[in-house]
Amino acid sequence: MNALCAWCQTEGRPAFLGEREPFDDPGETHGICPAHRRALLAQLPSSSFPDAALLLVVAPNETELHAYLQESLVGVGSVQVIIERRQPGERRRESRPVQLQRRKYERRVRRGDMSPLGYTSIRFGPSSTPTR
Repeated sequence: MNALCAWCQTEGRPAFLGEREPFDDPGETHGICPAHRRALLAQLPSSSFPDAALLLVVAPNETELHAYLQESLVGVGSVQVIIERRQPGERRRESRPVQLQRRKYERRVRRGDMSPLGYTSIRFGPSSTPTR
């Protein structure tokens, strides 16, 4: 089957995502391309930071930048500033069996945009439904 991005198809853009099983079936199935997936996820609220519309993640070695952003954005309620806790290549709970330590997928749902100043910004959609 040929997999197509329904959103790209609606916009009149190239929508082919690749082939999926069963390969002998010439029909179509639908999926979502990486660009539309990011756009869709950006509209959803964060379960970890329900009150945040913008999350700024600062590298662990940038403590001065973290302090500056915290101080500068103290009055902005919808912005959270945190320090990145995970290190590249670091695994959680090293005592687990080796086969459980290897992940087959990325746990982070949103990737964010890297700023030249040294932080990553992640935008979230509204965290509550509008009141009538």
